[in-house]
Amino acid sequence: MNALRGQLELWRLHLAVIVLGAIAELIGIQKIPFGIGAILLLPLLYAFVMAALMNPNIMPKFGKFIRQKEVKAASPLIVIAIMPFIAKFGTTIGPAINTIIDAGPALLLQELGNLGTIVLAFPLAVWGLKMGREAIGATFSIAREPNLAIIADRYTLKSPEGTGVMGVYVIGTLFGTFIFAILASLFASADIFDPRALAMACGIGSGSMMAACTGALTEVIPTMKDEILALAGASNLLTYATGLYAGLFIALPIVEKLYNATAGKNDIATANKKEA
Repeated sequence: MNALRGQLELWRLHLAVIVLGAIAELIGIQKIPFGIGAILLLPLLYAFVMAALMNPNIMPKFGKFIRQKEVKAASPLIVIAIMPFIAKFGTTIGPAINTIIDAGPALLLQELGNLGTIVLAFPLAVWGLKMGREAIGATFSIAREPNLAIIADRYTLKSPEGTGVMGVYVIGTLFGTFIFAILASLFASADIFDPRALAMACGIGSGSMMAACTGALTEVIPTMKDEILALAGASNLLTYATGLYAGLFIALPIVEKLYNATAGKNDIATANKKEA
């Protein structure tokens, strides 16, 4: 009863979700030609943009309707809202188990892509943006929930490393779905990569990003809908299963050593200057 009463007190939040969802569905899917491909704008993207603009921290004038109480309550509800979608993926994996087995080696090896943040993001963070130890938390992974747990356990989220991982987590939550939907529709319509490879790339360990990515792919290639959903779901499951260990035992130690061997020397020099 207390839980029900608490949700009734959040009627503003639920009303906003219903209204924004209805508006997004009425707008529908919009296709924008772009070079050799096309960008698909999905209802999920419209809802995301409108909801972000209603955040009182971004648009203070909405603070009279959406209060900090609703903002705080919305975060855990995201996980609940995405559960039916994840359950649907589970029902597609079973019937397509032969397809998943056939893609076995590729499905496993593509998980090494999770280490790509070290190659691409670490140099930019340390040498380009001149970040301190925040770079360790920001670049050892894509900063989803399992990665937050690793940093929280190793350093605490109040540490510089915690600040780095939380920063990437927030940016990924805000813009990840938008970017994934655009990239997926662009690559799929351009016919550069195998649709199965794009489907596996959707499963990076984020339910919302996977939803946006697979939604765009199935709109471009509707004949492969079941196969796309099955491969993306299996890839996402593997990422959750292996990503934690890859981040803890491979990625994080590598980033720590790289930082200590490069930027760490500058930290020591700066500290010595302050002491002097």
